[in-house]
Amino acid sequence: MPEAVSLTLRLPEPKSDGEWLACAPREVSERFLNELSAEALAALPYLFEIWALPHQVPPGGEWRTWVILGGRGAGKTRAGAEWVRAQVEGAGPWDAGRCRRLALVGETIDQAREVMVFGESGILACSPPDRRPEWQATRKRLVWPNGAEAAVVSASDPESLRGPQFDAAWVDELAKWKKAQEAWDMLAFTLRLGEAPRVVVTTTPQSTKVLKRILAAPTTVVTRAPTEANRAYLAQGFIEEVRARYAGSVHERQELDGVLLEAVEGALWSHKRLEAARVTELPRFSRVVVAVDPPVSGHAGSDECGIVVVGAVTEGDPASWRSVVLEDASLRSTSPSGWAQAALDAMARHRADRLVAEVNQGGNLVESVVRQLDPMVAFRAVRASAGKSARAEPVAALYEQGRVGHVAGLDDLEDQMCLMTVQGYEGRGSPDRVDALVWALTEAMIEPARTYRQKPHVRSLI
Repeated sequence: MPEAVSLTLRLPEPKSDGEWLACAPREVSERFLNELSAEALAALPYLFEIWALPHQVPPGGEWRTWVILGGRGAGKTRAGAEWVRAQVEGAGPWDAGRCRRLALVGETIDQAREVMVFGESGILACSPPDRRPEWQATRKRLVWPNGAEAAVVSASDPESLRGPQFDAAWVDELAKWKKAQEAWDMLAFTLRLGEAPRVVVTTTPQSTKVLKRILAAPTTVVTRAPTEANRAYLAQGFIEEVRARYAGSVHERQELDGVLLEAVEGALWSHKRLEAARVTELPRFSRVVVAVDPPVSGHAGSDECGIVVVGAVTEGDPASWRSVVLEDASLRSTSPSGWAQAALDAMARHRADRLVAEVNQGGNLVESVVRQLDPMVAFRAVRASAGKSARAEPVAALYEQGRVGHVAGLDDLEDQMCLMTVQGYEGRGSPDRVDALVWALTEAMIEPARTYRQKPHVRSLI
């Protein structure tokens, strides 16, 4: 490896020096490169601190596990491979690094070898010629010129981790391991060398117990990135193609945005069910309702104001009624007039027939604020007499019957819905968006159906 090269690059707010170099005018980049020595030029591709994207840079501080959550192609594998390099390499090719014994853990031996070792962003591809490790196939390990070793291990065989010991580990795609908990527990017992063993986990997120436990640990740090973060290194048109194919789906949020979609035991809704409820064509609605769940207070740290728009087809027998959630216009407003105006704007956008608002906290003030802005608005105050879960269950039943659809783009609302259980809300803060949804569907579907069935001519038929 050529002697250490010091490079100082400056432009306003670059994501990385490498991005600066790639995006700079041709004459600027050529002048910079021409000023480098032959040794520095040869070393440049292997100085990852120059080219790394923000989510690929190890966080500072005292951590034990670094989890890199990213969409497909976001650069997770490259980040893992470069972190391994940083642990094993010293100042010179034969100098000792921080770590001497590492574990490379994939779901299977083949996957670990083909992705983590031989992959296009794997360890061999990232290593400069004079520091490139040797692959010893019979022993399933990499050996560096300075004597450091990395053993390839299969998570499908957790017992294979009984015996070895390491001072660091790189774990790839943990969220899809079939024996994830067992393998993770066994790996923990092996990390007993060195002063402070560390683990890097590179994975596309999935809601698994082991991943959620790792993320909740106080010694875990997390970086996140969507597929777009690595756009410069992906085939032209790839992102547009997959975005168009999976728009509005769970796959888009999980596989491309790198978002961990929670799956809570006992939840009234699931992301899979909500994805199945996605609609692309809207019917002619009998009525449109905007529902508001106002915040208790109006300052920067207050809860959000839930504002949800629902259109309903309520013709004939209530068993045939259908509805569609059209918009989640929720916001965090520092003043009552702010959320009131947002609700009225939503009514105007969708030509809504009625605005309903919960008044448990604000009482008459809620209607007063709305009517100050629009004295003629069709307004109905609603008051909660039961808990949030009890009010939500009849609405969840409408979804189970396939009678409620969702347009695309309701991600924040759907995330809250999937954290609502029969015991209560499992998320942080208050489920303001879900409360607004419940009031909207109650007003649009449940109350009219109850009134319909109480009519004398209907009772006589029952």
